[in-house]
Amino acid sequence: MSVLTSPRGKVEVVHCRRTESQDVYCIKSLIRKFTHKLFGKLNIIYLLEKANLAVTLCNDKEEIMAQATFLDYPNWNVAKQDDWVSVFRELDSDISCTPLNTLFMHLFVAVDEYSVGCCKEILRTVYKAVPELHFIFLIVPSYMSLGSTLITVFDQVGNIPCLTYEEDFAVHICHRHSHYPQLHVRKARVEDHDDLMPIFMRYDTILKETYGEYFLAELIEAQDEENHAVVCEVEGAAVGFMSVCLRVNMQLLHECFDLGPFHGLCFPHPDDVLESPQELSVRGSQDAELRSSSQSFQKIVEESQEPVSPDTIENIQGKIAGEAASEEALSVVQNGVSEPEDIEKLSEASPGCAQDHRGSSRSLASLLRPEEPVHFRPIYRGASAAFCIQLFCIDEKYEARSLDFMNFVFSLFSDKNFCVISLPHLTPEFILIQNFVKVVPFNTCTVEQDLYVFHRAGLLKSINIRFATLLDTPGVENLVSTLMLDKNILEDLAHYNKAHKDPDGTLLQAFVAEVAEQIVGIAVITNEMDVEYIRSHYNIEDFIYFSHHQREEHGHIHHFALNPIFRHYTKFFLKEILRLGFKSCLYYPVYPKSREGKFQNPYAHSLTSALHYLVPVRPRRQIVYPLEKLGINAPSKEVSKDLMSYALNHTNRKLTLEPKIAVNARIVVVGASSVGISFLETLVFCSHLKFNNLTLISTHGLPGKELLDTEQRKFLASDHCFNDKDYALMSLCSWVNVVVGRMTGIDRATKHVVLSTDEIVLYDHLILCTGQQYQVPCPTGADISQHLTDREVPNSSQRRYTGKVPCNHFILNEEEDCFKALTWIRNNFITTEGNVIVYGNTIDTYTTVETLLNLGVSGSRIHLVQPPPASSITCINNYSVESAVADALRASGVTIYQDAILAQWNDGLHPDPIYSASFTAPTEPFRLQCSMFFSFCEKKVDYETFKALNDACLVYDGRLVIDTSFHTNDIAIRAAGSLTKFSNRYYSNEWTHSNFSSKEIGFQLAAAMLYLFDPTLEPVTEPPADLDRLIPMYKGAKIQGGILPGSYHYLHIAKPAIPTPLKTQMAQPDYGLQIVTGSAENGTYFRIHINKYKMVETITCLSKEPFPASNYIRLFGQHEQLLNNLCARYNENLITDLYSYFTEPWCLAIFHDRFIDLRKELRQILASKEQQDLPSIEQLAHQMEDEEINPAEKPRQCLKRVFEDSIYKTLVERSTLDYLRYNRYLLPMYAWPGII
Repeated sequence: MSVLTSPRGKVEVVHCRRTESQDVYCIKSLIRKFTHKLFGKLNIIYLLEKANLAVTLCNDKEEIMAQATFLDYPNWNVAKQDDWVSVFRELDSDISCTPLNTLFMHLFVAVDEYSVGCCKEILRTVYKAVPELHFIFLIVPSYMSLGSTLITVFDQVGNIPCLTYEEDFAVHICHRHSHYPQLHVRKARVEDHDDLMPIFMRYDTILKETYGEYFLAELIEAQDEENHAVVCEVEGAAVGFMSVCLRVNMQLLHECFDLGPFHGLCFPHPDDVLESPQELSVRGSQDAELRSSSQSFQKIVEESQEPVSPDTIENIQGKIAGEAASEEALSVVQNGVSEPEDIEKLSEASPGCAQDHRGSSRSLASLLRPEEPVHFRPIYRGASAAFCIQLFCIDEKYEARSLDFMNFVFSLFSDKNFCVISLPHLTPEFILIQNFVKVVPFNTCTVEQDLYVFHRAGLLKSINIRFATLLDTPGVENLVSTLMLDKNILEDLAHYNKAHKDPDGTLLQAFVAEVAEQIVGIAVITNEMDVEYIRSHYNIEDFIYFSHHQREEHGHIHHFALNPIFRHYTKFFLKEILRLGFKSCLYYPVYPKSREGKFQNPYAHSLTSALHYLVPVRPRRQIVYPLEKLGINAPSKEVSKDLMSYALNHTNRKLTLEPKIAVNARIVVVGASSVGISFLETLVFCSHLKFNNLTLISTHGLPGKELLDTEQRKFLASDHCFNDKDYALMSLCSWVNVVVGRMTGIDRATKHVVLSTDEIVLYDHLILCTGQQYQVPCPTGADISQHLTDREVPNSSQRRYTGKVPCNHFILNEEEDCFKALTWIRNNFITTEGNVIVYGNTIDTYTTVETLLNLGVSGSRIHLVQPPPASSITCINNYSVESAVADALRASGVTIYQDAILAQWNDGLHPDPIYSASFTAPTEPFRLQCSMFFSFCEKKVDYETFKALNDACLVYDGRLVIDTSFHTNDIAIRAAGSLTKFSNRYYSNEWTHSNFSSKEIGFQLAAAMLYLFDPTLEPVTEPPADLDRLIPMYKGAKIQGGILPGSYHYLHIAKPAIPTPLKTQMAQPDYGLQIVTGSAENGTYFRIHINKYKMVETITCLSKEPFPASNYIRLFGQHEQLLNNLCARYNENLITDLYSYFTEPWCLAIFHDRFIDLRKELRQILASKEQQDLPSIEQLAHQMEDEEINPAEKPRQCLKRVFEDSIYKTLVERSTLDYLRYNRYLLPMYAWPGII
């Protein structure tokens, strides 16, 4: 916050923020004729879309006071976008402008009364937001004066001609030092104590409480050759402090962190062991990113040199290291720039170490299975090349200049190349640390801090991004030589150098990053050829206005590799690619890996170190089109084509200077259930946040491995939350660390989860989403030779089976279990001989029987044994569907046994393998031969999970007890899903998370936690006392579906509810209307239940033919009139087949993913007032309902008349037509005015 005072003495409290699209109207209102003369006639939306930085100044009432827009190339076409540097350096040789340190002002508007103060405040904010920025240029026609505002901050440096017409333009410059100067850094003195202590106390009082009031003075006095204290000062007052030390515990760092990219922070030594005696093994579960980060630098060597003083820098030249190094090394090069930070010594950086490095620990790579062997770790015997920062603090006002410390402290240790700092992982990522590289910890790391590294070379500002040439090939080879896809990169570079095209004729562009004549980065892009596909399949319009970007401005990143010591220049590299390549958007796809973990050509992109600087783009829900019925009115092939699914990442010009908020809290999710995946998905797609420590603990890792082919029958029913394609579109493995294992314990005191291998996973927030699983049934042990019945057998449903699980007994809970069962069937010839017993009465028993039949198992050898039901509600809860399925089972020859209880395996003998199974029944017991046994008894919480929860003293009452905010009795542990139940104080034991959509539960869990990490969200307020005992009611549909016996495709969609028999529901007086077409036996059954509010509440489909389930899910919750007056048409016998009815073109807009936005917009229109003294349509309807007014005509007719006689009708029609016009690429079957 700042205070502005007008010439007349008025005061405004103002603050700056990034410009948003809704600011356009206010910005236009501030434009004057003088503005047009200075900047030209501008399309404001287009300008903001292409701007690198746009800043809006608001007062405390959020009224816009001023706005400025900045780009990285000049306006008025005075120089080419990709070649302006030489033009501006010719104006004044003392102005060393580069693309890194220069921006151009393309627009400035302000409220006249405060314009001078607004201008200065915006410029100060810009220089603070972009610390590398030195110059801001303003270009105006030479005959124009700058006016009374801009002339106060800009100075003219010369004139340059325009490229397109004969006219000169004046160039004005604004220097950083006039608004946010570089800080003066010096050795600390004891006198600085009084200036620094208030700054320290503002952040923390622990040091004072621990070491006394004068700890800082004592620290300053204790300086020696190994310990230094430095301060930065402004106008003689110390505003920042840094304590550095030469002593670093290298042994501990080598044990805990992967320092291979930095040669172990040591100088090269002849006895270094950089490779194992045998060929280095590659972690099978890891991808190329981690391989490159852990192996590509094992040969890195630092060339040791004698200390070089700054006075001799000019005489130092780049040279090639000797054979002992086998790598090139960067040495100091004077680049002619007068800024001190540009001429500091640059020594021993290794260009042969391109790393696909991330800011987060172990992201983009699944953690290893614990049983895998320990991998080789290099041994470094050289001297330490690092010093450490022990203490750092700076006034928030000057925090953006924190990097100014680094030049000075490196000069204190002229023989050291690295600076390291370790921080508690919950420390917010301050500006200084954003220039450091976060080091990847080993899986066995015991240090509860994060390690950050900064190389001396990172101080150099002379990094140059340019197009690659043939001469760069050796440097690029050296850079990428140890990357997994190095050959792909070099082949694409060769294609670029040869013809600027790949073999398919696609235009290629290759860029290199160069420092001191050394190649430190490489990027290869092409034109994005699937622009229409991306627009229709991904929510790219969350980030750009698509119509303002030309087709050729969309670029596709194929390769991006950058030396890790220059990682903090990643965004600059991307920004230069956009500028030099004349692009405005870049896309980077992440394709799923095959089961073997190999890359799938031709989709092999090298994993990029830039991933964390891109934003993940959420995929769009797709309409399933009846293409044959639509004919020429179907969407274009570019939109409807079926490409291999991939996760899309993106950046654009607006995002190049947009920071992300780093969240280092260790969030550990236990269980890859739909709830857990939905929770992770919600966090990952928060584009302005960067979660560095998301971890998933799961028995089989992330789902979505496509173990079963899509055309095969699935053993298990689906809840339609996620499928394999959804997992591919998310690519959670790019952002989430995956630990393959089972949770066996929780240590709440030290906050760690114990795995089955006795390894631990530390957490700050633990999320338990393990759900419930089918368990091994425990036989009653009854001897059927005594002819016992069910009534004579003790109930064993609560007993736990503790014996050895037979090898041919299968419990199917996940895809891996299904794949294991499928493999057993194929390997043991179950399809040709032997009986298969399916035991249970859930819907999964039916889908498993259908799968067995589809695999070729004869129905006569399948025995469906159903134990006594736990309630009167069946798993399908629809007599028509159940009858059709039962008839299909009988027709297939499947034998069904009802109310049978498992008595013994193998007549009580050793059960492995199972040869026979005995059951008791209400009448006579029976015995079945068995080659394979499937168990689908009631799902329960896994015993190991229960024991871990119980031993951790978490409140457990049949399920894990939570409150309405997902909290357990431990504030750091949350839980959700079928694992949980609400506390008894809510008196709602009938309602649990099992009654709701798992996907919605996961989303709500994430939303409940985001306020802890996202400063842009308002803090959550405590509910009133009278509402504290109410449980939340979620509205998302509860869905189940699958393929049932008889090859019936089944889908059931219903609102969350306490399970009740269908007959009981229909007997209620306010049940509503059911619409049924077709018959279950013929496979044409379609049932819709319309409730008393005329809303679709339940949908049941049973069809012999596949149907678009995702379309039908969108019908849930819609009003029947929206469905083309469904009830009226049905009552008039105009609808005989709902399947055909919902393939008609009129309904496709309802299936569109943005239809919900149209509904909200129309509702806002009807809720708005046409005139202040007249009620809105919505208010009028409420008044009629409450009988506050009694019109002469019927309420419906009255509302219709008011609607048609007012502006509401016009607004609704315009909004609807805009919706159709804007989405016409997906909805071309609709007509709109002007189409003919």
